[in-house]
Amino acid sequence: MPIDTHEWISFEDDKTQRTWMFDATFLRSRWTCIFGSGCKGVLDNDATELSQGCCSYGAHFGDKKDLKKVVKAAARLTKKNWQFKKKGDAKGFYTVKDGVSSTRVVDGACIFLNRPGFEGGAGCAFHIAAVEVGERPMDWKPDVCWQLPLRLEESTDEAGWITSTLREWKRRDWGEGGAEFHWWCTETDEAFVGGVPTYEYLRDEIIEMVGAKVYAAMVKLIERPKWTPLPHPAVRR
Repeated sequence: MPIDTHEWISFEDDKTQRTWMFDATFLRSRWTCIFGSGCKGVLDNDATELSQGCCSYGAHFGDKKDLKKVVKAAARLTKKNWQFKKKGDAKGFYTVKDGVSSTRVVDGACIFLNRPGFEGGAGCAFHIAAVEVGERPMDWKPDVCWQLPLRLEESTDEAGWITSTLREWKRRDWGEGGAEFHWWCTETDEAFVGGVPTYEYLRDEIIEMVGAKVYAAMVKLIERPKWTPLPHPAVRR
């Protein structure tokens, strides 16, 4: 059996003309974010001591709505929780290249990444500020930042039927640069040390991506005993 063999669950939603597919193997796993707790980063060499995680490069914005959300959140950051606020205020926090917007890189990493030793706390300035005011960090961050390590892909066939696939983010999703990462978190057992299954740990993120009803339907299927046979729909009718 190939090493990267995964189990999948799927169901159809006639109302939205869509088939939902979920990577059950990853969602049942105990993956957890180990930023600042052994994460080796995504540079060419082991960069554990830098505590940059996957923030070594600027975060790309998915669309104008995503950028607008971050602009609003950045305006709420203070010098207490954002190490590079002065630089952000002076020259802006994002750049546009070939029509693609992304956060600026300052001193070798994202402008919103507070470095180790910063009095306001190391890590994402958005995450720190959101927690301080009792809000969800995902409502402050660029979409790609809170969605990782989940990836939602959608395709539409000639009949207009949509297939939405939720799976783990892999090196290939970063393009050619992904192959050069010294380390990637879904490929090592070091990150699979969580206390609960990933679908519970990332509950809010998954619901934000697929909706509460779809999440509930997925959980109902993913929690079925794996050895219980599921008859074909034609037989079940």
